[in-house]
Amino acid sequence: MNKKTEILIVDDENIVRESLRDWLSAVGYKVETAESGEKALQIIKQKEIKIMLADLIMPGMDGIELMKKAKEIVPAILTVIITAHGTIQTAITAIREGAYDYIEKPFCPEKVEHLIENMAEHHNLIEENIFLRQRIKDRFQFEGIIAKSPKMLKIFELIKTVAPTSATVLITGETGTGKEVVARAIHHQSPRRNKPFIATSCAALPESLLESELFGHEKGSFTGAVERKKGKFEAAGKGTLFLDEIGEINANTQIHLLRALEEKKITRVGGNQEIDADVRVITATNRDLKILVKEEKFREDLYYRLKVVTINLPPLKDRKEDILPLAEHFLKKYAEENNKGGIVFSPEVMEFMLNYSWPGNVRELENLIEHGVILAKGNAIQMAELPQDINLPILPEEKSIEAVTKIHIFKVLEEAKGNITQAAKTLGIRRTTLYNKLKKYNYTVNNLDA
Repeated sequence: MNKKTEILIVDDENIVRESLRDWLSAVGYKVETAESGEKALQIIKQKEIKIMLADLIMPGMDGIELMKKAKEIVPAILTVIITAHGTIQTAITAIREGAYDYIEKPFCPEKVEHLIENMAEHHNLIEENIFLRQRIKDRFQFEGIIAKSPKMLKIFELIKTVAPTSATVLITGETGTGKEVVARAIHHQSPRRNKPFIATSCAALPESLLESELFGHEKGSFTGAVERKKGKFEAAGKGTLFLDEIGEINANTQIHLLRALEEKKITRVGGNQEIDADVRVITATNRDLKILVKEEKFREDLYYRLKVVTINLPPLKDRKEDILPLAEHFLKKYAEENNKGGIVFSPEVMEFMLNYSWPGNVRELENLIEHGVILAKGNAIQMAELPQDINLPILPEEKSIEAVTKIHIFKVLEEAKGNITQAAKTLGIRRTTLYNKLKKYNYTVNNLDA
């Protein structure tokens, strides 16, 4: 509990302001009061207010409007809405709008103090998240790539080394590891940075159209070619052409690509005119091209032409140091997009992310966090709010009865969608026993039927 936390009480009733101020001041909090939303905003601009208790119904600006304007000034501020009997539905709406919680008049001092303690701890989590995000921005970000692991830092250095050259680069790695992001980083670090970066997937088009997509075609060169069309090589100009899933191109396209790389010239499908192609080519694949060469499915000379420099991206499971920095980056991104400023990860979700195997790599992590942010009911993303196909906790290395019990309780609670009564019945224990265990495990219970 942080007794230095500054709290603002906003209510048009003097007796409410004074009673809340006296209770909270008595236990050591620094308390400010305001009789209106307008006065509250003045105080928020002048003081380091972390928690605000605001009456739902006040003359002029109501509590919900005040909360929204306060967040514009201090995004991390946490708000509790004060309600009278019979306005609970409106209070629930306030929570959907971003309130931390609500309390009903008349107040129970112990309940208010307990709520403020939880909010102070939650605010500390928010500040830690903000600090971590700043560290990510300052130390772990390179051309849009978030990483701190030794493996990725070596790749950063390799990007810096190869970018100023004209060498072709082959980027390998599992699906979702960020191959296009690396290709863009090479382009942005290169002398071609002010020229186009054109990306295309070689697996996205039928074989019959891929050659036209890359090299263009002349009018009437095939059925449907009603006019001349420039291909990706011409569109890239003197910039960079990124060819993803390069292992999928057919034999005929391989021949033309090899010629384009060796002679820096292309010919449109159905045409005879040679066109200069001063383009830097970067390719990527999740397949082993050496095997394709042995199987005579990929030209050996093209293979070596493409892999002048090879960058192999490790899967996310092999760079665990990057998981939380990446997670914080995506959390900030989707919290802003969905107007859920101040949201954090629960300890259980953070533990899960560090132990999960991430078969879909960075792309799967980003999807998980976007899903969690959208479904989060409170101020911390819970396990039950993660995608259902991956949200089962991974058993810890420790096989103690306590550790296994914890995992089992979380699983049952998730299946009960946070309903403590139902989960306790399934577990065969008393509701109060389950509630106490969840508090012991630091499981946030604000959104449960506690």
